[in-house]
Amino acid sequence: MSDLDHDDEDYEDDDEDGFAPDWLALREPYDALARSERIAAALIARLPARPRLIDLGAGTGSLLRWLAPRIGRAQAWTLVDSDTALIEEAFETIADRAEAIGFKATFPSRKTLLVHAPGGAWRIEALVTDLAEAPRNLPLTAADAVLSSALCDLVSARWVDRMAAALRIPFYAALLVDGRDRIWPPHPEDGAVAQAFRRDQGREKGFGGPALGPAAPRAIAQAFAAQGFTVETAPADWVVQARGDTAAELPLPRAHTAAFLQQLLVGQADAAKRWMNGRTADRWLLDRLDRIDAGTLSLRTGHRDLLALPPVRR
Repeated sequence: MSDLDHDDEDYEDDDEDGFAPDWLALREPYDALARSERIAAALIARLPARPRLIDLGAGTGSLLRWLAPRIGRAQAWTLVDSDTALIEEAFETIADRAEAIGFKATFPSRKTLLVHAPGGAWRIEALVTDLAEAPRNLPLTAADAVLSSALCDLVSARWVDRMAAALRIPFYAALLVDGRDRIWPPHPEDGAVAQAFRRDQGREKGFGGPALGPAAPRAIAQAFAAQGFTVETAPADWVVQARGDTAAELPLPRAHTAAFLQQLLVGQADAAKRWMNGRTADRWLLDRLDRIDAGTLSLRTGHRDLLALPPVRR
């Protein structure tokens, strides 16, 4: 794959349930490594010659940067997000990354970006809208698949049921948290912090009901299976090894890895404080930050990728 792959656990801004651009940039390479190649290949096999793709909660465009080179042919994307600033940054980042590896990027209009890749152009447009209203505000009649990354563990069961009932095209949801999290070495407060963080993952996130959190992979699979879809899932874990571990999978600068871990664990501790004693969470966090600084902390965050395919029309 091209260097464009250098690519969104969900770290929220303190003021609202949104995502800070610096956090999206920190997590992008870990997302790129974690996503299941098998699930992506199964999606690509069902797409037409020039697929039209809707990317929900597109953020700064990391899913496009990862998936578009794998599709490897002419394609059209609609990046959907409620944050205009993130969409603007997505266009700039996609164009800059493309040109950095020799792909020409042009803007035939204010609202359209073309990336002139060797296998065919990528046409990229945006739709700024309320994701909670999906799918009724999406251009489904002009789409061949609906995609998302690190979104559908934030939504409600009602939102998923609406989506499953409306779609007759593939639905791809990457990086769904599934609760298989572990940090090494252990700490006496790991269990209490994890329990409080799970409670916070299930609070309402603006999608018309409690967020699915770690229940998302099973709930989404059941909803789409009930509509006749075939559902396939695969692990898509973040794995961060302690410094010097020969099993380390991703050669990133130490400063990037440290900043990623720091933001991740600060976000988890802040979320946990809504449901537990703040001093306990602070003690836990201080120990974890010290271990990050020393290069002795390892982490696995469990995710799953999911693909729901409608019956083949004959």
